[in-house]
Amino acid sequence: MKALRIVLTQNKAHYKKEEVDQNKLTYPLPPFSTIIGALHYACGFKEYKTMNLSVQGKYNTLSKQTYIDHCFHDKIDNDRAMLVKLIDKSLQSKAFIKIAKAPKKNKSNFITGNALEIYNKEILEEYQSLKKLKVKLSEFKKERIDKIKNLIKIRKKSIEKKMKQFDKKSIEFSFLSKRKEEIIKIDLLIDKKFEEFQYENYTKENEKYKLVTTSPKSYEILHEIKLIIHIDSDEKTLEAIKENIYSLKSIGRSEDFVDVEECEYVELQDKVDSTIISRYSAYLNYDLVKDEEICLNERTSGIPASGTKYWINKVYNKEKGFREFEKIKVVYASDYFIDRKSKGIFYDGEYIINFS
Repeated sequence: MKALRIVLTQNKAHYKKEEVDQNKLTYPLPPFSTIIGALHYACGFKEYKTMNLSVQGKYNTLSKQTYIDHCFHDKIDNDRAMLVKLIDKSLQSKAFIKIAKAPKKNKSNFITGNALEIYNKEILEEYQSLKKLKVKLSEFKKERIDKIKNLIKIRKKSIEKKMKQFDKKSIEFSFLSKRKEEIIKIDLLIDKKFEEFQYENYTKENEKYKLVTTSPKSYEILHEIKLIIHIDSDEKTLEAIKENIYSLKSIGRSEDFVDVEECEYVELQDKVDSTIISRYSAYLNYDLVKDEEICLNERTSGIPASGTKYWINKVYNKEKGFREFEKIKVVYASDYFIDRKSKGIFYDGEYIINFS
Protein backbone atom coordinates (compact mmCIF):
# COMPACT_ATOMS: atom_id res chain seq x y z
CA MET A 1 0.00 0.00 0.00
CA LYS A 2 1.26 3.45 -0.92
CA ALA A 3 0.56 6.74 0.88
CA LEU A 4 1.76 10.33 0.67
CA ARG A 5 3.79 11.50 3.66
CA ILE A 6 4.08 15.22 4.44
CA VAL A 7 6.44 16.53 7.11
CA LEU A 8 6.12 20.21 7.99
CA THR A 9 6.87 22.69 10.76
CA GLN A 10 5.16 25.80 12.11
CA ASN A 11 6.62 28.49 14.34
CA LYS A 12 3.24 28.87 16.01
CA ALA A 13 -0.37 27.84 15.48
CA HIS A 14 -3.86 27.79 16.95
CA TYR A 15 -6.16 24.90 16.05
CA LYS A 16 -9.47 26.21 17.33
CA LYS A 17 -11.85 24.13 19.40
CA GLU A 18 -15.13 25.32 17.89
CA GLU A 19 -17.21 24.55 20.98
CA VAL A 20 -15.26 27.10 23.07
CA ASP A 21 -16.13 30.79 22.67
CA GLN A 22 -15.03 32.87 25.66
CA ASN A 23 -11.35 31.92 25.66
CA LYS A 24 -10.14 30.17 22.54
CA LEU A 25 -8.60 26.80 23.33
CA THR A 26 -6.53 24.84 20.84
CA TYR A 27 -6.31 21.19 19.91
CA PRO A 28 -2.80 19.75 20.32
CA LEU A 29 -2.79 18.75 16.65
CA PRO A 30 -4.82 20.16 13.76
CA PRO A 31 -8.22 18.48 13.24
CA PHE A 32 -8.65 16.38 10.10
CA SER A 33 -11.07 18.95 8.63
CA THR A 34 -8.51 21.73 9.03
CA ILE A 35 -5.86 19.78 7.12
CA ILE A 36 -8.30 18.56 4.46
CA GLY A 37 -9.57 22.12 3.91
CA ALA A 38 -6.02 23.50 3.64
CA LEU A 39 -5.05 20.82 1.11
CA HIS A 40 -8.17 21.41 -0.98
CA TYR A 41 -7.44 25.15 -1.04
CA ALA A 42 -3.77 24.63 -1.96
CA CYS A 43 -4.72 22.30 -4.83
CA GLY A 44 -7.64 24.40 -6.03
CA PHE A 45 -10.07 21.50 -5.72
CA LYS A 46 -13.63 22.62 -6.48
CA GLU A 47 -15.26 19.51 -5.03
CA TYR A 48 -14.44 17.25 -2.11
CA LYS A 49 -11.75 14.62 -2.67
CA THR A 50 -12.13 11.58 -0.46
CA MET A 51 -9.07 11.00 1.72
CA ASN A 52 -8.10 9.38 5.00
CA LEU A 53 -5.47 10.93 7.24
CA SER A 54 -3.02 9.90 9.90
CA VAL A 55 -1.91 12.91 11.97
CA GLN A 56 0.92 12.97 14.47
CA GLY A 57 3.41 15.49 15.74
CA LYS A 58 4.67 17.54 18.65
CA TYR A 59 4.97 21.08 19.95
CA ASN A 60 7.49 22.65 22.30
CA THR A 61 5.45 25.06 24.44
CA LEU A 62 1.91 26.39 24.87
CA SER A 63 1.25 30.04 25.72
CA LYS A 64 -1.75 32.34 26.07
CA GLN A 65 -2.12 35.45 23.95
CA THR A 66 -4.50 38.13 25.25
CA TYR A 67 -6.62 40.14 22.83
CA ILE A 68 -9.57 42.50 23.00
CA ASP A 69 -12.74 40.92 21.66
CA HIS A 70 -15.29 43.19 19.94
CA CYS A 71 -18.91 42.08 20.16
CA PHE A 72 -21.24 43.85 17.73
CA HIS A 73 -24.90 44.37 18.62
CA ASP A 74 -27.64 45.14 16.09
CA LYS A 75 -29.84 46.70 18.79
CA ILE A 76 -28.49 50.07 19.89
CA ASP A 77 -29.18 51.17 23.46
CA ASN A 78 -28.44 54.87 23.45
CA ASP A 79 -27.07 55.03 26.99
CA ARG A 80 -24.33 52.38 27.03
CA ALA A 81 -21.24 50.86 25.35
CA MET A 82 -19.55 52.36 22.28
CA LEU A 83 -21.16 53.54 19.05
CA VAL A 84 -19.24 52.78 15.85
CA LYS A 85 -19.75 53.08 12.11
CA LEU A 86 -18.75 50.18 9.88
CA ILE A 87 -16.59 51.02 6.89
CA ASP A 88 -17.99 47.93 5.17
CA LYS A 89 -20.93 46.24 6.91
CA SER A 90 -19.92 42.87 5.41
CA LEU A 91 -16.55 43.15 7.20
CA GLN A 92 -17.65 44.40 10.59
CA SER A 93 -14.88 42.59 12.47
CA LYS A 94 -12.21 44.17 10.28
CA ALA A 95 -12.82 47.90 10.05
CA PHE A 96 -14.93 50.46 11.85
CA ILE A 97 -14.78 54.07 13.01
CA LYS A 98 -15.23 54.84 16.69
CA ILE A 99 -17.86 57.55 17.13
CA ALA A 100 -18.60 57.92 20.84
CA LYS A 101 -18.67 56.06 24.12
CA ALA A 102 -21.46 56.18 26.71
CA PRO A 103 -19.73 55.90 30.10
CA LYS A 104 -22.75 56.73 32.27
CA LYS A 105 -25.68 54.35 32.01
CA ASN A 106 -29.07 56.12 32.16
CA LYS A 107 -27.33 59.51 31.75
CA SER A 108 -25.36 59.20 28.52
CA ASN A 109 -27.28 59.45 25.23
CA PHE A 110 -26.00 59.12 21.68
CA ILE A 111 -29.01 60.95 20.22
CA THR A 112 -28.93 64.00 22.48
CA GLY A 113 -25.14 63.96 22.89
CA ASN A 114 -25.44 64.06 26.66
CA ALA A 115 -22.52 62.76 28.82
CA LEU A 116 -20.52 61.17 26.00
CA GLU A 117 -16.85 60.57 25.27
CA ILE A 118 -16.84 61.77 21.66
CA TYR A 119 -14.25 60.42 19.20
CA ASN A 120 -15.76 61.67 15.92
CA LYS A 121 -18.16 64.61 16.24
CA GLU A 122 -18.96 64.81 12.52
CA ILE A 123 -20.16 61.21 12.26
CA LEU A 124 -22.01 61.51 15.58
CA GLU A 125 -23.96 64.42 14.09
CA GLU A 126 -24.70 62.27 11.02
CA TYR A 127 -26.05 59.54 13.30
CA GLN A 128 -28.18 62.04 15.25
CA SER A 129 -29.59 63.46 11.99
CA LEU A 130 -30.41 59.96 10.87
CA LYS A 131 -32.35 59.31 14.09
CA LYS A 132 -34.24 62.58 13.67
CA LEU A 133 -35.17 61.46 10.16
CA LYS A 134 -36.50 58.20 11.60
CA VAL A 135 -38.79 60.20 13.91
CA LYS A 136 -40.05 62.29 10.97
CA LEU A 137 -40.68 59.16 8.91
CA SER A 138 -42.65 57.62 11.78
CA GLU A 139 -44.70 60.81 12.13
CA PHE A 140 -45.34 60.97 8.37
CA LYS A 141 -46.49 57.37 8.33
CA LYS A 142 -48.82 57.95 11.28
CA GLU A 143 -50.26 61.29 10.11
CA ARG A 144 -50.44 60.70 6.36
CA ILE A 145 -49.97 57.13 5.23
CA ASP A 146 -51.93 55.41 7.98
CA LYS A 147 -54.85 57.81 7.43
CA ILE A 148 -54.87 57.09 3.69
CA LYS A 149 -54.66 53.36 4.32
CA ASN A 150 -57.52 53.61 6.79
CA LEU A 151 -59.67 55.31 4.13
CA ILE A 152 -58.73 52.54 1.70
CA LYS A 153 -59.73 49.97 4.28
CA ILE A 154 -63.12 51.64 4.76
CA ARG A 155 -63.63 51.84 0.99
CA LYS A 156 -62.72 48.16 0.55
CA LYS A 157 -65.23 47.10 3.21
CA SER A 158 -67.89 49.24 1.55
CA ILE A 159 -67.27 47.54 -1.80
CA GLU A 160 -67.33 44.07 -0.21
CA LYS A 161 -70.68 44.94 1.39
CA LYS A 162 -72.12 45.97 -1.98
CA MET A 163 -70.75 42.83 -3.66
CA LYS A 164 -72.91 40.70 -1.38
CA GLN A 165 -76.00 42.29 -2.94
CA PHE A 166 -75.28 40.92 -6.42
CA ASP A 167 -74.94 37.56 -8.04
CA LYS A 168 -71.32 36.53 -8.63
CA LYS A 169 -71.99 36.20 -12.33
CA SER A 170 -73.56 39.64 -12.66
CA ILE A 171 -71.96 42.66 -14.35
CA GLU A 172 -72.28 44.68 -11.13
CA PHE A 173 -70.38 42.06 -9.14
CA SER A 174 -67.64 41.90 -11.77
CA PHE A 175 -67.28 45.70 -11.77
CA LEU A 176 -67.06 45.88 -7.97
CA SER A 177 -64.58 42.99 -7.89
CA LYS A 178 -62.25 44.80 -10.28
CA ARG A 179 -62.59 47.97 -8.25
CA LYS A 180 -61.66 46.04 -5.10
CA GLU A 181 -58.55 44.66 -6.85
CA GLU A 182 -57.53 48.17 -7.90
CA ILE A 183 -57.88 49.43 -4.31
CA ILE A 184 -55.80 46.51 -3.01
CA LYS A 185 -53.09 47.28 -5.56
CA ILE A 186 -53.06 50.93 -4.50
CA ASP A 187 -52.78 49.86 -0.86
CA LEU A 188 -49.83 47.57 -1.63
CA LEU A 189 -48.19 50.22 -3.80
CA ILE A 190 -48.34 52.77 -0.97
CA ASP A 191 -46.61 50.27 1.37
CA LYS A 192 -43.99 49.42 -1.24
CA LYS A 193 -43.16 53.05 -2.05
CA PHE A 194 -42.87 54.01 1.61
CA GLU A 195 -40.65 50.98 2.40
CA GLU A 196 -38.41 51.77 -0.58
CA PHE A 197 -38.09 55.40 0.46
CA GLN A 198 -37.40 54.45 4.08
CA TYR A 199 -34.78 51.88 3.07
CA GLU A 200 -32.91 54.21 0.72
CA ASN A 201 -32.99 57.21 3.04
CA TYR A 202 -32.76 55.60 6.48
CA THR A 203 -32.42 51.82 6.82
CA LYS A 204 -29.49 51.35 4.43
CA GLU A 205 -27.42 53.98 6.21
CA ASN A 206 -28.57 52.96 9.69
CA GLU A 207 -27.29 49.39 9.15
CA LYS A 208 -23.75 50.78 9.21
CA TYR A 209 -24.06 51.82 12.85
CA LYS A 210 -23.46 49.23 15.56
CA LEU A 211 -23.07 49.13 19.30
CA VAL A 212 -19.81 47.51 20.40
CA THR A 213 -18.87 46.01 23.73
CA THR A 214 -15.31 44.90 24.42
CA SER A 215 -13.82 42.33 26.75
CA PRO A 216 -10.36 40.80 27.21
CA LYS A 217 -10.06 37.22 25.95
CA SER A 218 -7.21 34.88 25.17
CA TYR A 219 -5.87 32.50 22.55
CA GLU A 220 -3.94 29.36 23.33
CA ILE A 221 -0.92 29.31 21.04
CA LEU A 222 1.28 26.29 20.29
CA HIS A 223 4.94 26.99 19.52
CA GLU A 224 7.64 25.13 17.56
CA ILE A 225 5.36 22.55 15.97
CA LYS A 226 6.26 19.56 13.86
CA LEU A 227 3.58 17.61 12.01
CA ILE A 228 3.74 14.30 10.17
CA ILE A 229 0.70 13.74 7.98
CA HIS A 230 0.04 10.58 5.97
CA ILE A 231 -2.65 10.72 3.29
CA ASP A 232 -4.49 7.77 1.75
CA SER A 233 -6.47 8.62 -1.38
CA ASP A 234 -6.72 7.82 -5.07
CA GLU A 235 -3.59 8.21 -7.18
CA LYS A 236 -4.81 11.32 -9.03
CA THR A 237 -5.62 13.17 -5.78
CA LEU A 238 -2.29 12.23 -4.18
CA GLU A 239 -0.38 13.40 -7.25
CA ALA A 240 -2.26 16.73 -7.24
CA ILE A 241 -1.37 17.25 -3.56
CA LYS A 242 2.29 16.41 -4.24
CA GLU A 243 2.45 18.84 -7.17
CA ASN A 244 0.80 21.68 -5.21
CA ILE A 245 2.27 21.09 -1.77
CA TYR A 246 4.24 24.34 -1.78
CA SER A 247 1.00 26.23 -2.31
CA LEU A 248 0.10 25.10 1.19
CA LYS A 249 0.73 28.32 3.12
CA SER A 250 -0.90 27.78 6.50
CA ILE A 251 -2.73 25.31 8.74
CA GLY A 252 -4.98 26.72 11.45
CA ARG A 253 -5.32 30.48 11.17
CA SER A 254 -4.23 32.32 8.03
CA GLU A 255 -1.18 33.62 9.90
CA ASP A 256 -0.13 30.13 11.02
CA PHE A 257 2.39 29.61 8.22
CA VAL A 258 3.92 26.25 7.37
CA ASP A 259 7.36 25.20 6.18
CA VAL A 260 7.13 21.96 4.20
CA GLU A 261 10.21 19.83 4.87
CA GLU A 262 9.18 16.71 3.00
CA CYS A 263 6.48 15.43 0.68
CA GLU A 264 7.04 11.96 -0.73
CA TYR A 265 5.40 8.62 -1.36
CA VAL A 266 6.05 5.88 1.17
CA GLU A 267 5.29 2.17 1.12
CA LEU A 268 3.23 0.95 4.06
CA GLN A 269 3.43 -2.42 5.70
CA ASP A 270 0.50 -3.76 7.72
CA LYS A 271 2.57 -6.11 9.90
CA VAL A 272 5.69 -5.61 11.95
CA ASP A 273 8.12 -8.20 13.30
CA SER A 274 8.87 -6.43 16.59
CA THR A 275 7.50 -3.84 19.00
CA ILE A 276 7.47 -0.34 17.47
CA ILE A 277 7.24 2.58 19.90
CA SER A 278 5.81 5.90 18.76
CA ARG A 279 8.08 8.88 18.20
CA TYR A 280 5.31 11.50 18.36
CA SER A 281 1.89 12.15 19.85
CA ALA A 282 -1.00 11.32 17.52
CA TYR A 283 -4.73 11.16 16.98
CA LEU A 284 -5.35 7.43 17.36
CA ASN A 285 -8.39 5.64 16.02
CA TYR A 286 -10.63 5.08 19.08
CA ASP A 287 -11.65 1.54 18.10
CA LEU A 288 -8.04 0.49 17.58
CA VAL A 289 -7.19 1.80 21.04
CA LYS A 290 -10.25 0.17 22.59
CA ASP A 291 -9.37 -3.19 21.01
CA GLU A 292 -5.74 -2.73 22.11
CA GLU A 293 -4.42 -2.94 18.57
CA ILE A 294 -2.60 0.23 19.65
CA CYS A 295 -1.36 0.08 23.25
CA LEU A 296 0.06 2.38 25.88
CA ASN A 297 0.78 -0.44 28.30
CA GLU A 298 2.12 -3.97 28.04
CA ARG A 299 -0.54 -6.45 26.87
CA THR A 300 0.20 -8.63 29.91
CA SER A 301 -0.75 -5.82 32.34
CA GLY A 302 -4.43 -5.94 31.47
CA ILE A 303 -4.58 -2.13 31.63
CA PRO A 304 -6.22 -0.60 28.52
CA ALA A 305 -4.61 2.24 26.63
CA SER A 306 -5.59 5.69 27.82
CA GLY A 307 -5.38 9.26 26.58
CA THR A 308 -7.52 12.29 25.86
CA LYS A 309 -10.68 11.53 23.87
CA TYR A 310 -11.85 13.95 21.18
CA TRP A 311 -14.59 14.05 18.58
CA ILE A 312 -12.63 15.53 15.67
CA ASN A 313 -14.25 17.11 12.60
CA LYS A 314 -13.38 15.45 9.30
CA VAL A 315 -15.71 16.41 6.43
CA TYR A 316 -19.00 18.27 6.28
CA ASN A 317 -22.28 18.25 4.43
CA LYS A 318 -23.85 21.59 3.71
CA GLU A 319 -27.61 21.51 4.08
CA LYS A 320 -29.98 24.45 4.46
CA GLY A 321 -26.98 26.80 4.48
CA PHE A 322 -25.36 25.14 7.50
CA ARG A 323 -22.27 22.94 7.66
CA GLU A 324 -22.80 19.66 9.48
CA PHE A 325 -19.52 17.87 10.19
CA GLU A 326 -18.85 14.17 10.23
CA LYS A 327 -16.94 13.64 13.46
CA ILE A 328 -14.35 10.97 14.15
CA LYS A 329 -13.77 9.65 17.68
CA VAL A 330 -10.05 9.59 18.46
CA VAL A 331 -7.70 9.30 21.38
CA TYR A 332 -4.83 11.79 21.59
CA ALA A 333 -1.85 10.01 23.13
CA SER A 334 1.93 9.64 23.13
CA ASP A 335 4.25 6.77 24.06
CA TYR A 336 1.99 4.23 22.38
CA PHE A 337 3.25 1.15 20.57
CA ILE A 338 2.32 -1.61 18.18
CA ASP A 339 3.70 -5.12 17.81
CA ARG A 340 3.33 -8.22 15.66
CA LYS A 341 -0.19 -8.83 17.04
CA SER A 342 -1.49 -5.41 15.97
CA LYS A 343 -4.05 -5.30 13.16
CA GLY A 344 -5.38 -2.38 11.12
CA ILE A 345 -2.15 -0.41 11.70
CA PHE A 346 0.54 0.54 9.21
CA TYR A 347 4.24 1.30 9.45
CA ASP A 348 6.37 3.10 6.85
CA GLY A 349 9.77 2.27 8.32
CA GLU A 350 9.83 5.46 10.44
CA TYR A 351 6.33 6.23 11.69
CA ILE A 352 3.30 4.33 12.98
CA ILE A 353 0.27 5.18 10.85
CA ASN A 354 -3.42 4.79 11.70
CA PHE A 355 -5.86 6.25 9.21
CA SER A 356 -9.17 7.94 10.04
